[in-house]
Amino acid sequence: MASVRRITESLETSSLDDRSYRVIELPNKLEALLVHDPDTDKASASVNVNVGSFSDADDMPGMAHAVEHLLFMGTEKYPVENDYNQFLTSHSGYSNAYTAATETNYFFEVAASTGNSDEGKLPNGISETAANGVITNGATSSPLHGALDRFAQFFIAPLFLASTLDRELRAVDSENKKNLQSDAWRLLQLNKTLSSNKHPYHHFSTGNLETLRDEPRKRGVDIREAFIDFHDRNYSANLMKLVVLGRESLDELESWVADLFAGVRNKDLPMQRWDGPQPYSAAEQLTQVFAKPVMDTRSLDIYWPYQDEEDMYDTQPSRYISHLIGHEGPGSILAYIKAKGWANSLSAGSTPVCPGTAFFHVSIRLTEEGLEKYQEIVKVLFQYLALIREQPPQKWIFEEMKGIAEVDFRFQQKSRASNFTSMTSGTMQKPLPRERLLSGISLIRRFDSEAISKGLSWLRSDNYRLTIVSQHFPGDWDQKEKWYGTEYKIQRIPTDFEDAVRKAGETASQNRIPELFLPHVNEFIPTKLDVNKIDVLEPSKAPKLIRNDEGARTWWKKDDQFWVPKGNVLVSLQNPLASATPANYVKAKMYCELVKDVLVEYSYDAEIAGIDYDLVSYGLGLEVDVSGYSDKMAVLLEKVLISMRDLEVKADRFKIIKERVLRSYRNWNYQQPYRQVGDFLNWLTKEKGWMNEQYLAELVHLNPEDISNFFPQFLDQMHIEILCHGNIHKEDAARMTDLIQTTLRPRALPQSQWQIRRNLILPEGSDHTYQRTLGDPANVNHCIEYYLQVGSLRDRELMAKVLLLGQMTDEVGFDQLRTKEQLGYIVFTGPKVATTTAGYRVIIQSEKPTEYLEERINAFLAMFADKLRVMSSEEFESHKKSLINKRLEKIKNLGQECSRFWGHISTEYFDFYKVEHDVAHIKPLTKESMMQFFEHYINPTSPTRAKLSIHMVAQSSPKVVGGSMSDEDKKEKVLALIRKFLTAAGVEADAEKLEEQFKTVDVAGGDQKAIFAAVSVYLKGAGIPSEQSSQILEQGQQLFATALPSLGIEIQPIVEDGAEALPAAPQVKPTTYITNVQQFKASLTATAGATPVTDLKEFEDIEPKL
Repeated sequence: MASVRRITESLETSSLDDRSYRVIELPNKLEALLVHDPDTDKASASVNVNVGSFSDADDMPGMAHAVEHLLFMGTEKYPVENDYNQFLTSHSGYSNAYTAATETNYFFEVAASTGNSDEGKLPNGISETAANGVITNGATSSPLHGALDRFAQFFIAPLFLASTLDRELRAVDSENKKNLQSDAWRLLQLNKTLSSNKHPYHHFSTGNLETLRDEPRKRGVDIREAFIDFHDRNYSANLMKLVVLGRESLDELESWVADLFAGVRNKDLPMQRWDGPQPYSAAEQLTQVFAKPVMDTRSLDIYWPYQDEEDMYDTQPSRYISHLIGHEGPGSILAYIKAKGWANSLSAGSTPVCPGTAFFHVSIRLTEEGLEKYQEIVKVLFQYLALIREQPPQKWIFEEMKGIAEVDFRFQQKSRASNFTSMTSGTMQKPLPRERLLSGISLIRRFDSEAISKGLSWLRSDNYRLTIVSQHFPGDWDQKEKWYGTEYKIQRIPTDFEDAVRKAGETASQNRIPELFLPHVNEFIPTKLDVNKIDVLEPSKAPKLIRNDEGARTWWKKDDQFWVPKGNVLVSLQNPLASATPANYVKAKMYCELVKDVLVEYSYDAEIAGIDYDLVSYGLGLEVDVSGYSDKMAVLLEKVLISMRDLEVKADRFKIIKERVLRSYRNWNYQQPYRQVGDFLNWLTKEKGWMNEQYLAELVHLNPEDISNFFPQFLDQMHIEILCHGNIHKEDAARMTDLIQTTLRPRALPQSQWQIRRNLILPEGSDHTYQRTLGDPANVNHCIEYYLQVGSLRDRELMAKVLLLGQMTDEVGFDQLRTKEQLGYIVFTGPKVATTTAGYRVIIQSEKPTEYLEERINAFLAMFADKLRVMSSEEFESHKKSLINKRLEKIKNLGQECSRFWGHISTEYFDFYKVEHDVAHIKPLTKESMMQFFEHYINPTSPTRAKLSIHMVAQSSPKVVGGSMSDEDKKEKVLALIRKFLTAAGVEADAEKLEEQFKTVDVAGGDQKAIFAAVSVYLKGAGIPSEQSSQILEQGQQLFATALPSLGIEIQPIVEDGAEALPAAPQVKPTTYITNVQQFKASLTATAGATPVTDLKEFEDIEPKL
């Protein structure tokens, strides 16, 4: 028997990497990277298969994506369709997958051991399995081994169960419908549809019911066999890359992988390449496409065919080119067109399409004037290309980029386990030396002037395509894209414009725009990278309070576990003026946008050198964040503060930014419904707050003087809350606090004027519904957020129960509501934490009406009540253990720790030991106490629960379409439609007999099953053969799925014979619809405000004043 081949253990790693690695190849040629991390509390694995949507059959687009979905639905060894996800959930894990053009990536994450994060370790921190470096017998109890065993079967013996086929194809269809109104998806598909049909880039990759079920069946295709055949033909061990990360030794991981993945068949398939016809043939080049977006956006995109750089990992010439074209500092394209008032942002870079194919893409966000001047902008771009070409590539620019890349890789921190495995399995498909799998394309190793010049040679004036996106320009779109319905117009580049662009690309230096020049030396590149590493027994779980007076409160923690030369400074400038009214909130937002606009050129050098900043408005005031390499962080902070203090509001920039913010407020209505619904819930349950439409109403009236008058008032008096965290010494934190105060010079805001934020209390036994119609007329998806308020965040026992309920319903909720009932692609169940309260919520986005979704949620919760009652003690304790593992999950990097600290500070609870408190209150929970909790707060039949549902109703819903049409009118119209349909199918339609057949059918109620049963009986009475009858009924089902809603009839789902019956929905009290939000909120009482859970003096580390 062939043995495992060990390829290398010598991977190039960052200076902080404490893992060990081994690359192996199994006898079936499956290549795997094994990762031993002795300290990880999460294990993970990912398989990347070198097949994606480019392998779809031309007449069945979406096959690769559908197969990805179907592999989760049971295998020969584990035939229960949700066994895999059930196992992961019970071990603090989860899974996901995605299908791309040339790859399909599957991954999971699971607890690294059966105990919590502190179990299974020797005193020195080494895991038991790794302590002796030999194989242990831990496989039977290891969550990783159990997950790997189930995972491997995806690629060995998937079942493609006929019973799950239709449901998963509906899930694919729902996923596609979720994206139908997304401009990112629409514009990507438009570019693909308008590419050459001789290249698979032209494909529609997601698939839908039409492409994957209905049309193939019409052609006589056995679709289940088609999916099995796709898997058999394309899934081969030699095209798979596996990454496994765990606590176990490399030897043990190797043993598991060799055993569990040995059954994956190797078909010795070649790695796929597309070196033939390219996406842009001559016919697609020198064209301009005008596209109408859903949201009010304006952009100019320039695409060139570009070289495939997969083998150029040492030199990566496109990074040099994109660095210059995408630069935002003085002399750049953006600096010039922004000064002209034509653009707000610009990005550039190469986009790999597949082996053998790439694009170089420049994307520019336009102003209103820039839209009219798009041809001038293209000419500016080509003048800049001429500037780059007129001298050889500059080695100093390359060395600067190379140095930044080396520093970034040297101090690369750990990420989430599943992020690492998923990304790395994809990297393994690239032709990299195996020693460079981790450094990959992060490092640029060699300056190659010739390669850069060759890369530039692709960016010519005779081979590009333009896409101009606007809701209003030019206005005469004359075509619709097939898959998403995007309106567009395509034409050849006008000859005079083509000539002008060619001349711009040949411009000599003396005739070039003088404001265009190459970047200067970057002064922000960090030079002090020392870290004062001190051994500690255990990292501190809370920052210290080093200043606490009327002027400021400064929190500080020196990094004691990640040892990177990076830091974070977060500053909250609090003044109730910022959110006193919707108008003030909008003024604060405009002020932030204007300050950031002034800083674009200055801050870009800092950004590419690894130091970022942000300035945002929020409920308590303004927040300034500076993060990255600590060396020159204070320099950037000072510049931001000075710009805030000295802002000059210029009328021309105000006009541009106001228009941009106006569009962002208007576009809010065109987001996915599930992204909107939470804002309504927050608004209804907050004591004070406003919605998007109220901000929009105020913004239209603002002028530059409003901002000029507002911000000095705001900065005049404030409470300052600061967190300095990372590679920052205590003295530096104190100095930065002084810098903020001396630069802005505010008066202290007395504590009596600090805002008190509160939530509103939903009364026990109340049931309210707030209904809104979606702003996007074309979105077919409804959405519901079903919220059950539980109590105060300060009640730790109640919060522990909410968390445990979320854990227990996670997998079963997804399985029931999405997988089995197919309510929609977006399904979420779990806790919801607000300012001072918490509760439990269910979110579903679906084509089905919100009342039906509410009924199904009630049914699910009633079903879970029964499940909880019969739950074994072993299963109950397993859920507790899984939740405790999740709560104790280790922080992976400096950014995560900073976010946790700042979260505790900004909530004003300062609950730095919340995780430990949660665990302490989860451990003693009993099944009986959870049943009591569920019956009081959650069960739909509970007389004491407090519920608020938000219903987002699509404009195209039957409720809106049907209007005041009576049930009799609806029935008559349906019968007329049936008569017409039968006649078209060659069947005599007897009106009297049909009417008699439908006498007891609830047509207006949308009872599909009864409708088709009645038609079936009629066809049988008319002597129609059963085979012909089946075909007629199948065609009718497709017709009525569209026709009934168009008549205002909400369709009831069909439960197939033999399928598991849907859980019954219990009888619940009628809901009260909220028609006046002001009155509703006025009728509620407010909670206590957020206050520290412990005396802040416990955290003080303040030097005594002399």
